[in-house]
Amino acid sequence: MIRDSSPADDRKQSVARNPKASHDYHILETWECGIVLTGTEVKSLRNGKASIKEAYARLRNGEVFLDGMNITPYEQGNRYNHDPVRTRKLLLHRREIERLIGAVEQKGLTLIPLELYFKQGRAKVVVALGRGKQQHDKREDLKRRVVERETARAVSVRGRR
Repeated sequence: MIRDSSPADDRKQSVARNPKASHDYHILETWECGIVLTGTEVKSLRNGKASIKEAYARLRNGEVFLDGMNITPYEQGNRYNHDPVRTRKLLLHRREIERLIGAVEQKGLTLIPLELYFKQGRAKVVVALGRGKQQHDKREDLKRRVVERETARAVSVRGRR
């Protein structure tokens, strides 16, 4: 039996999301990057035991690190278990890192993780470059979403008649 590489093989299995990121930041650009993990961390991620709500990315010595991501220790990991909130290295190309360094240091932007997932068996993190929103920006976003939801609802009701 011959298997062809169809789009079904490119599916991603989501582990954790950060829904508050789009509420708290203006998302300017996103990157998909790999993450350096230990064996028990991978097993725990496959069980869906992770949180990136408090996580943020930081640039140090020309490398990108993810701080504050919580991966619950693996239940059968015994003494080989990992520290749940340790700093993890993100894997990006040199040009991407240089671009991030310029944006973060000169423009005062922030690196926020948006989603953690498995793609073709490898753990990936989507990191976004964002600018913090003011309180009035958050209110305007909420109002705009409510109006869009109401108009979509009105259009769908109208289409059923």
